[in-house]
Amino acid sequence: MTKEARREQLLETALAIVREQGPDALTLGYLAERAGVSKPITYEHFETRSGLLVALYRQIDEQQVRALQESLAVKGRALDEVARVIARAYMTCHSNWGPEGHAIAGALMGDAQMGAVQRDLLDNCVGIFADALAPFSKLARKALRQRCVGIVGAAEALSLDMTRGRMPQAAAIENLAALLVSGIDPI
Repeated sequence: MTKEARREQLLETALAIVREQGPDALTLGYLAERAGVSKPITYEHFETRSGLLVALYRQIDEQQVRALQESLAVKGRALDEVARVIARAYMTCHSNWGPEGHAIAGALMGDAQMGAVQRDLLDNCVGIFADALAPFSKLARKALRQRCVGIVGAAEALSLDMTRGRMPQAAAIENLAALLVSGIDPI
């Protein structure tokens, strides 16, 4: 198995552990046991438990970013359509991952490495939102980015309620779309 294929297998196994038993059960030793490899192999790929959790979190984010970018590739849409596209892609990704994405992020709270990763991923998401919404907003670029920081925070809260079963996906999409439209001071 190639190194890349092994890493993918380890991440899939790690996600299965988180889904079945929660993030507290995920250790490099247990991952090695479940994946049928030696402990040094898991350490070679991730170094630490935090490194493994960060890799899982990055994988979730990469899929979310890909879905957002693919959804936004169609040009010539009105603001309402763009807001719905963003909201649908965002919530669909979180729905597909279920509560595991939030559980992984929660398991890394207070970890310095994770704090830096979360800031980078947040900045990327904010940038995607701001780029997509800029043609529809009266706000200066800096002000729009600041608004998008708040909107992304609201999107996270909505997705958390959705993945916990407190809100249907359709309602999460509608609420996020409404926040996107009203929150950017539309033209």
